[in-house]
Amino acid sequence: MSSRQESYPEIREAVRRLCADFPGDYWQKLDRDRAYPRAFVEALTQAGFLSVLIPEAYGGSGLGLQAATAVLEEIHRSGCNGGACHAQMYTMGTVLKHGSEAQKQAYLPKVASGELRLQAFGVTEPTAGTDTTRIRTFARRVGDKYVVNGQKIWISRAEHSDLMVLLVRTTPREDCAKPSDGISVLLVDMREAVGNGLTIRPIRTMLNHATTELFFDDLEVPAENLIGEEGKGFRYILSGMNAERILIAAECIGDGRFFIDRASAYARDRSVFGRPIGQNQGVQFPIARAYIQLAAASEMVDKAARLFDEGVDGGTEANMAKMLASEASWYAADMCVQTHGGFGFAEEYDVERKFRETRLYQVAPISTNLILSHVATHVLDLPKSF
Repeated sequence: MSSRQESYPEIREAVRRLCADFPGDYWQKLDRDRAYPRAFVEALTQAGFLSVLIPEAYGGSGLGLQAATAVLEEIHRSGCNGGACHAQMYTMGTVLKHGSEAQKQAYLPKVASGELRLQAFGVTEPTAGTDTTRIRTFARRVGDKYVVNGQKIWISRAEHSDLMVLLVRTTPREDCAKPSDGISVLLVDMREAVGNGLTIRPIRTMLNHATTELFFDDLEVPAENLIGEEGKGFRYILSGMNAERILIAAECIGDGRFFIDRASAYARDRSVFGRPIGQNQGVQFPIARAYIQLAAASEMVDKAARLFDEGVDGGTEANMAKMLASEASWYAADMCVQTHGGFGFAEEYDVERKFRETRLYQVAPISTNLILSHVATHVLDLPKSF
């Protein structure tokens, strides 16, 4: 796929070199043991790749989302997985955009250096799902602290994060003028919280994603850890959600390129019936179709990232990029398995692992149906179905 003009070539080359130190057998062992890729995350941190969005004044690179998409795309194209740490890039955005100067000074330089990890984003709940305004986790103000009770689910990396951006209700939904009112954001110090009102329960899934369920039982959080104004938190996290969708779309582009690279190489080298299987149109056409679909999705991801960097409200573009990229990567994944035949199911080829990993992104961080609903109602002016 060398015909494509790549953005940020120096960053991409540096990421490729780093990822070369973490080959397939590294990830295969982690997958078998359900272990966290500590060495990989530390290498990314030390190289500065996880702090590209943090301004230079706070110890980061001060680059835009387009640079961050280049980092994650190359991580995934290399066969690695950024899901273990990608939230370190965008969760800090809530603190950066809406936190006080004291909060930014206290946390962002340490996040940039790797002294602190901020990669847990506590939003989803068992009874709310993607209907975020119906969250029930409640923070009651008592003097100079908030007392938190409730439950969260699908909170990834909670066991591997020092801090968590936590979305809570501070006013019951029924007492608010708008459903999105009465929601606040707290910055929780996980090191102090675990065992003192916070319980973390790992959830085993079909991929090694370090996701968990959280239980809050009278967890005390200092009032000074409130980000922005009480009750205004819903809008604070929206830009972070858009960044998350664009960055994960970039990971899907990287996954898709991984699958196309591997399928093309295998189809050239594998001979059956006295000829390379890639000579058969039944094999080469699906690879070509995957390339075409991925190329189109990549353009949408680039557009969404550019709009984000320009400060334009590109929520629709972020959603469309995430949907197109996730579907293109899944088509490429299925094609790659089919091209490899039985070897596509063998652990040593890494295809089956990446196949499982890329399937997640049609479900998370937002399902395809919700994206279609957004476009239908916000763009096409069709009546809401819920």
